[in-house]
Amino acid sequence: MKSLFVSLGLAVALCGSARAQTDTLNGIAVIVNDSVITFKDVNNFIAGDVELLQRLYGRQPEVFEQKYLALRRDGIETLVERRLILDEFKSSGYPESLLDDAVEKSVKSDIRDNYGNSRMTLTKTLNASGLTEERYKQQVRERIIIRAMGDKNVRDEIVISPHKVEVFYAEHQDQFKLEDQIKLRMIVLNKPRTGNADGVRKLAEEILAKIKEGALFAEMASVYSDGSQRAEGGDWKWVERSVLRKELADVAFKLPKGGRSDVIDTPESIYLMLVEDVRPAHVRPLSEVREEIEKTLIGQEQTRLRKKWTEKLKTKAFVRYF
Repeated sequence: MKSLFVSLGLAVALCGSARAQTDTLNGIAVIVNDSVITFKDVNNFIAGDVELLQRLYGRQPEVFEQKYLALRRDGIETLVERRLILDEFKSSGYPESLLDDAVEKSVKSDIRDNYGNSRMTLTKTLNASGLTEERYKQQVRERIIIRAMGDKNVRDEIVISPHKVEVFYAEHQDQFKLEDQIKLRMIVLNKPRTGNADGVRKLAEEILAKIKEGALFAEMASVYSDGSQRAEGGDWKWVERSVLRKELADVAFKLPKGGRSDVIDTPESIYLMLVEDVRPAHVRPLSEVREEIEKTLIGQEQTRLRKKWTEKLKTKAFVRYF
């Protein structure tokens, strides 16, 4: 318990140290046109991520402070971008009343999915967090505006040609390499935590004998296995060596297609394995990874276009950092 208080105290002290480097007396982080973003706004925006940093780096003060300051800078930039986008929407002359239906629909969806379909539960939750329903709806409205403006100015402009996909594939072959793989079925028989395991060993030998006599491995797995894949007949599908513990991998990856292991005895469990197929190390074909590459390229292009767009918005706006 003492170490917990020390860790939390350290995290608070580090936050205070980091804030001391950036906070001003009036608490203003940035002015965007006629809007003020305070350090309190920034702190609220990044609070969840700060908690994660505390868990990951609470015992590494220098690393924590470095990552905290980077997170804070990113949070400030994100809030500036959001404000610029909202101001752009306002200056474009779009009547906000057009969003009323979308806001109400989003609120109803949120209530259904996250508050047990109870508006009262939503209200109590908002009150507990110090948020009014009016402010909550304004936040919903702003999210809709930012998403719609992003679609209009960023996403709708993105076109990924087949040629771009092929070039990316050719230049990132290492990213699509797969190690040797086997299509594996496995029967797992757990040993008792205490006492003699001879009964488990005997059962394993009996199962192996039945398989040698013609019983289907999958059926034996579905009846006897203690493994999590029991319902699937012990099917592990395609696995790489790193997926298995060493004593199992050393046996499995020496088996040929259709090969079965003998009984494998480990301190905790006894195993039987069947290698249904073997796939040597290879590069995944373009046809298999095309959709994955397209998503990557779309994400990269979205980042590029969004940065270009927000930089353009900055040139038309008054932005002052403190």
